[in-house]
Amino acid sequence: MAWRGCETLAGACPGGRLRRAPPGRTRGERAGDEMTQRSGTPPSEPTKPVALEARQSSADGRRFSPSIARNRDAVRSVFQAHMPGRGTVLEVASGTGEHGAHIVSSSPDLFWQYSDMDADSRASQSAWRAHSRCSAQLGMPVDLDVTSQDWPAAGVPDSIDAVFCANMVHISPIEAAVGLFAGAGRHLRPGGRLMLYGPFARQGEIAPSNAAFSADLKRRDPAWGVRDLDEDLGPLARAAGLVRLAVIDMPANNFSVIYRKDSPV
Repeated sequence: MAWRGCETLAGACPGGRLRRAPPGRTRGERAGDEMTQRSGTPPSEPTKPVALEARQSSADGRRFSPSIARNRDAVRSVFQAHMPGRGTVLEVASGTGEHGAHIVSSSPDLFWQYSDMDADSRASQSAWRAHSRCSAQLGMPVDLDVTSQDWPAAGVPDSIDAVFCANMVHISPIEAAVGLFAGAGRHLRPGGRLMLYGPFARQGEIAPSNAAFSADLKRRDPAWGVRDLDEDLGPLARAAGLVRLAVIDMPANNFSVIYRKDSPV
């Protein structure tokens, strides 16, 4: 029933030119269009897997994502170039916990707060915290429902410097993205930043590999799918007082997207 940071098979197909998304693909996925349940899964169906890839686990409880192993350096480089270098970062849907441990290992002035709705993922995050030489910079994971309007009840500070979210918004109902932007708007200090990472469409155009990936996601759950930065997420950012600063091309047809909190909500 939860949505988590899933390092996915996005971009597994060869890249190519952008093409128009199928009619109605993006506009029809706006908030409230599809959902009667947060998960989009009828109660009779089994719970969906946390990840769409095979992961390994170590004896100390850490989980390892093959796709994070491939992209963590590129993600960290973008984070360090565009996000605050000091203060508190909330990672929404932290998954295995590898991104946070990797980023703080070379960012001594950051405090990284893990969060996830999945208990097994939180256990992996705790294990990465225990294993890291920077454990003091990694907060014990909190059980955060991103759609909740009361993030402090889960242990999120009232004011934070940055929010980071990798590979969640396409493997969750659109209301998870609604909650993410709304929560970032409520909790980011003025000038604070939000970073998203994952596959996206832009102005109705989508890379062929991402279109195929989105179709596969929709076969798994009609409420999932690659979101459009302009048609799906643009209105959510504006409503939250967030201004998009940069869209950075990443490997395998992924993007890093940077927003700044400008307006009070």
